[in-house]
Formats: sequence, structure tokens, C-alpha cells
Amino acid sequence: MSDKRSAGSPPAGAPSAAPGRGAGGRRVPRNLHPLAWWTWAIALATAASRTTNPLLLLLVLAVLGYVVTARRSEAPWARGFTYYLWVALTVVAIRVVFRCVFATGITPSDHLLFSLPHIPTPAWYAGIRIGGPVSLEATLSAAFDGLRLACLICCIGAANTLANPKRALRVLPGALYELGVAVTVALSVAPQLVQSVQRVARARRLRAGGRKGIRALRGIVVPVLEDALERSLALAAAMDSRGYGRAGTASRRSRRTTGALMLLGMCGLCAGVYGLLDGTAPAALGLPAFVVGAVLCVAGLLLGGRRVRRTTYRPDRWRAAEWGVAGCGVTAAVLLFATVGYDATDLNPSLYPLTWPTLPLVPVLALLLAGAAGVVSPPPGRTPEPAGDPRSTGDPRGTGGPRSTRTARTTSEVST
Repeated sequence: MSDKRSAGSPPAGAPSAAPGRGAGGRRVPRNLHPLAWWTWAIALATAASRTTNPLLLLLVLAVLGYVVTARRSEAPWARGFTYYLWVALTVVAIRVVFRCVFATGITPSDHLLFSLPHIPTPAWYAGIRIGGPVSLEATLSAAFDGLRLACLICCIGAANTLANPKRALRVLPGALYELGVAVTVALSVAPQLVQSVQRVARARRLRAGGRKGIRALRGIVVPVLEDALERSLALAAAMDSRGYGRAGTASRRSRRTTGALMLLGMCGLCAGVYGLLDGTAPAALGLPAFVVGAVLCVAGLLLGGRRVRRTTYRPDRWRAAEWGVAGCGVTAAVLLFATVGYDATDLNPSLYPLTWPTLPLVPVLALLLAGAAGVVSPPPGRTPEPAGDPRSTGDPRGTGGPRSTRTARTTSEVST
């Protein structure tokens, strides 16, 4: 009697592989839930906002670079983290230049680097000084503040690189569909810009364009912006044609009540977060306002969710890997907010006197724990092959194969 089992199937009676595990104990590649990556990135941005220590901020950038390199997919928009790094570097440079031009807060004990020509200002512009001496302490303070803002930008860039924002719309509650459409279109602009820059750059190389530098800026910026806006508008039109953001059978009173609850809840959340972050704020502006805002938001979500009935094709599952990734980021944020086991002044070192900043152990371990998301998360799933590729159609002769596919892709890129 012949054995009809396939060659790769396990023998009868053998223990089955664990969920999410392949043969030999290896994890099966799959795309992580988008909200897990966004939770991790926002928590890491929250942790970075607590410190101006340059060593910790550089460690945050290193953690972001490691996780993005280890867990980004093969999609074109997933290669855009480099552009976010350039934007972050530009922010730091602008912050330093503005601090040098508008010289303020110079003390006699500062170490002077150079002096800019002073421009007199009118009396109504008092308090602002243009030009003058530039000190090392003021420059470093501006650089540290700019580096913190750069880390926040890179955290959002990492979330856009690791998670597709369009997939996150599927898990939003029904009451947030109108807001979700606007946020999704806004978030899709940055990935579309990355894809447009890559397409225009390849087209310019194929055309053998000789212009470089500032003269080539016009031939790059205009097609990139046009292509990105067209793609975002096409996404908005496609979502509108599929019913996203429709009010359905809800009455005007129900819509107004839902909107009022959500608006008041968001205001309460903003006031509560401000009260928790600012130690000088009144006690009623902290946790009580946050709790009241959260209750109002939940009531608005429940009321608005009743009028939207939808089904999801192949919904994203929240599994152990998602809990691990989100937990790594949230734990890092909690440890930097709790200030337990280290001195709070180590997070924001003083420049007077000018000394090398210390590296506290607990925040370092917290940020390294956030970097463990690159190990906890499974490898990303492969991007589907384009139509006409013999690897996806199974054509062994190569008709419509790699050469023809590459030629068609190149032609389309040149035409754009």
C-alpha cells in the first residue's frame, strides 16, 4: 500500500509545530499587526521626549535603526527610513543655526566660539537679539533639543516604515472612521513621497540627466510632489467609493452626540496628559482630567460604533508577538517616566558647569529592552510578486519572465 502523504508532511503521531513556528522551530514570516508597531514607536517617542541626554538620544536612534533594518519588509515605501534620518539631521541643523543667529541667554561664564555681526532691532522688538557672541553652551543646548525632536521624527518614520498605515484603518472603531480616513490619507503622504523620490531618481538615471545640484531640484521636486499628491487623492477616492466615512443610517442627533463626546474626551485627554507631564500644573488637571477624558472617549466610541456594521476580510490577529513588541516599547516609556533606580537629573544634564553627560543604567536597559522588539517580532512576510513574473505564475520558459517584467517596469517608470 503506497504512502500518499507529501514529502514535507510530518509522520503520523508526530507532535505538530507550535503556532507561528515552521519546520525546525523557525518562525514563519508574517506581517505584524500595524497597531503593535505604532504602539511601540509612540512609546519609544514618549521615552525620548523625557530626556535631553545626548547619549540616551543616540541610543534611541541606534535602537530605531536596528529594529527597522531587522524587521522592515520588501515594499518600496519600507526603504524610506533614510529619508527620515535626513529630515531629522536637517531639524538639528536648523535648530542650531537659529540659536546662533538669535543669540540669547549668554552668560559671562560661557565659552565663546565666535561672534556674529549684531543687527540693531527696534524698541517694539525688544528681548530678541539678532547676531552677537555665540557660546559653546548655547550651541550644545540647541543641538540637544534638536536631537530630541529628531528622535521623535525618526520614531514616526520607523512606524511608517514598519507598518502600513492603510492596514491600521481596518481595526479602527466605527466612530473613528471619518477621522481615520483623514489620518490615513495624511500618513500615506510620507510613504508616497518616498516611493515617488525613488521612481523619479530611477527615471532620471535612465534618461541620463546631466543636471545636478540646485539646477536639478526643479526637475525632481515638482514630479515628486505631483505624484505623491495624485496617489494620496487616489487613495482617498478609493476609500470613499468603498464607503469609508459614510454616516449610514445614523440620525443627526446621534452624530452630534457622538461628536460632542469625542471632542470633549479628546480635550480631557490633552489636558490630562499636560497635567501629568507638567509638575507645576494643578492636581485636578492631571489624572482626574485624563480619566474623565478617557471615559468620554469610550462612550463616544461605543455610541458611534452602533451605527457602523462592517466585516473584515482576513483580519489582523493580535498574538503573542504583538504583545511582546508593544510591551517592549511601553515598558521603556514607563521606566523613563518612573525615575526609579537612578537620578532624574541624569535624563536632563546641566551644561553649567560643562561636563561630559553620565549614562544611567536603568534608562539604558529600558532602551535596550525596546530594541528587543527586533528579536521578539517575527520576520516580515514577502511582498507579492508583480503580475507577469514567472516566479509567481510558474512559467518555466520565461515568457513574461524577469527580462520582460523588468522592461515593462522600466518603461512605466520612465513614462512617469
